[in-house]
Amino acid sequence: MAEASTSIDIPLSADQVWQLIGGFGSLPDWLPYIPKSELSEGGRVRHLANPNGETIVERLIAFDDAARSYTYAILKAPFPVKDYLSTLKVSETGTKASRVDWSGHFTPTTVSEKEASKLFQGIYEDGLKALAQGLEKSGK
Repeated sequence: MAEASTSIDIPLSADQVWQLIGGFGSLPDWLPYIPKSELSEGGRVRHLANPNGETIVERLIAFDDAARSYTYAILKAPFPVKDYLSTLKVSETGTKASRVDWSGHFTPTTVSEKEASKLFQGIYEDGLKALAQGLEKSGK
């Protein structure tokens, strides 16, 4: 099994950051790689489109609003992995400071564990950088 994880510190309260990223359908609000998200099955499944028009389908496995965390699995995607499970979490680190952690583990199918980990490490790092830049630009 391969894994990847990253985190970023944000100079905003955890509640402010969670308001932006805590909705299961909110990826297009902060992740440039995902321009479209549609929810189904009562908000438990999201159908995403990437910039190439490829479909990614993910299922919400666990959601904890109080802990500002959710875990999801990929059901369908153009990625060379299976058994993908990921968690996105926002933690309070100070009065106006928080940390966002994004981690996942998965089983590579057509690439090495190192290659699969590198792929998702890049997605997580680029995603959290885009989140920080977007929050900075919006002046939140």
